[in-house]
Amino acid sequence: MTSRTTPPRAARRRWPAALVQERPRPEGIRSRPGAWRLAVATVCFGAFMGQLDASIVTLTYGSLSTQFHASLAAVEWVSLAYLITLVALLVPVGRLADARGRKLFYLYGFVVFTAASAACGLAPSLGALIAFRVVQAAGAAMLQANSVALVATSAPREKMRTALGVQAAAQALGLALGPTLGGALVATLGWRWVFGINVPIGLAALVAGHYLLPRTRSRNPVPGFDWPGLAWLATATTALLLGVSAASGLPVPGWAAAVLFAVAACAAWAFAVRQRRAAAPLLDLALLRVPAVSYGLVGALSGYLVLFGPLVLVPIVLTAAGSSELTTGLVLTALPAGFALAATGADTFLPGTLTDRGRCVLGAAVASGALATMLALPVTAGCLAPALALLGLGLGTFTPANNTLIMGAVPAGSSGTGGGLVNMARGLGTALGVALVTLALHLAPAGGAPSGARWALLVLLAASGLAVLAAWAGPRRRQAPAHGSSTT
Repeated sequence: MTSRTTPPRAARRRWPAALVQERPRPEGIRSRPGAWRLAVATVCFGAFMGQLDASIVTLTYGSLSTQFHASLAAVEWVSLAYLITLVALLVPVGRLADARGRKLFYLYGFVVFTAASAACGLAPSLGALIAFRVVQAAGAAMLQANSVALVATSAPREKMRTALGVQAAAQALGLALGPTLGGALVATLGWRWVFGINVPIGLAALVAGHYLLPRTRSRNPVPGFDWPGLAWLATATTALLLGVSAASGLPVPGWAAAVLFAVAACAAWAFAVRQRRAAAPLLDLALLRVPAVSYGLVGALSGYLVLFGPLVLVPIVLTAAGSSELTTGLVLTALPAGFALAATGADTFLPGTLTDRGRCVLGAAVASGALATMLALPVTAGCLAPALALLGLGLGTFTPANNTLIMGAVPAGSSGTGGGLVNMARGLGTALGVALVTLALHLAPAGGAPSGARWALLVLLAASGLAVLAAWAGPRRRQAPAHGSSTT
């Protein structure tokens, strides 16, 4: 009798463990010379989904407002709730992934994101949709906090820039397809399919990740979780994003935005104090004292601000000038297309002796030149398309090299935290790009869209100039990781 009952009991004991332990890749995949390419391709699923979701959801605002009889301000919370949750969770999720396993968190991220996407597509009310978007953002945080880390730890060191370039190109592809695909889905199948499209992609990515992603070789375990640190970080990021949204034209008093910015600053200071005193901090502040990391994060924020700002500016300006949605979409596609081309092909066209720092300076300078050109020329479809393509080429050269500098200076055991910081800077840059362009357009009613466009372009040019300065001030030699790199 005992011999008959032992195997099922043993299986029951093993089953919970299988849910919290990373499974190895099949030997036939692990031993392949190009196994790292398969891992990078799998990570590209998450990169593509994240940017597709970011650019596709805005196409649903009109339909959501009509179906749920809600104001545009209420509908905007479909995006705002997602963004607030995502930015707040990136660093703590990355810290947990460093301790528990990045592959494990990445796969569960697909599970949560896919299930929440299906729930969003079935949401019976606007409130339910916003709640499901918060859950979806938690899954997206599990994906994004680990995407850069998985690429950096899977690829050989000499191939890291190429691998990060491919991941950045997947993001650009999702960004480029979002407006076109979103418009087609809303016009034909309805807004629910904007969320439903994530389900088949997520299921395919989950299967691929199980078989193709490597287990975490170097971990950074912690004795506990810093809940007070998470509370201060969430307060700081939420207040900052709400303050930016309020300042960009929402119908709220000016003092409300000032209060939100003050709360964000105080909470950020409290978070830093907590991280210095906590036994198991969410963020090792020593990482931020590494020049490649600190300057690189400034560059990442500035670069994504410049990338996302035109995605708001161009449709408003061209639509005001009488351009059709098709023309506007084609012109806007030039930006992510140039980004993808440079991110994947820079190694072919640039000299091999050019360092990552040199690529950052070159890419940011090209982006600045493109924005200066847009300022000098008429804001028309014919002038914007080549300038946006040039802007994309510059940012596509800058971003992979900048991410390589950051991740190359982060110890292997903290790759998830480093990746969370990169994506947090990206999220804040995205929010600032959207908000500052909207604010510039909002503050220039007398001159209309063309006048506001000039002010918006000046803001974007200043941000690209900051990226140039951050790249120029960065380290001129490759730095060792902050605490040494694991070789296991």
